[in-house]
Amino acid sequence: MGSKAACSVMPQRLARAAVVLLVVLCGSVAGCEYTYEDGGRPEASSTSTAGNVVLPPDPALEETVTGEALEEWAKASLPESQGQSFYSSSGYLNPGESKSEQTVQLPGGTYAVTLACRGTRRVTFAVRLNDVALVDLTLGCANARVSVVQLDKDAILSITVGSRSDANFAYRVSRL
Repeated sequence: MGSKAACSVMPQRLARAAVVLLVVLCGSVAGCEYTYEDGGRPEASSTSTAGNVVLPPDPALEETVTGEALEEWAKASLPESQGQSFYSSSGYLNPGESKSEQTVQLPGGTYAVTLACRGTRRVTFAVRLNDVALVDLTLGCANARVSVVQLDKDAILSITVGSRSDANFAYRVSRL
């Protein structure tokens, strides 16, 4: 009779242990808390638990720069690619401003278009070949993105960059 009672207690203990484990895990996840400031971007709070370290985003990337600092940021945010770089640009956008540029004549082939921005909000990037949108992207600042485009024949790309708030932008078109 004793062995039968021991067998029925064992599943209950395992179930209780599983519940305790779930409570501990849920408590660890709850330790990461986000608050929103005026900018609408999540900001990590300073709370952390053992094993969970919350790293805040680099606040320097929320500030726009000019001159030599802009050139240094553009180089750092657009790492060298394996292929030949055909065109690159960087600059500053006032709130509500957009800029349009055209690349040099690109030979047919496959290209990487690397896009980056710096500021408190987002920047829109549009890469077009005549009337065809090859890349249409709204990128959250402090980020970079690489898009691959295929050109069947020689072409000139139009690149338009815009923002609703102060922002820096940088992009590079490289052949893969």
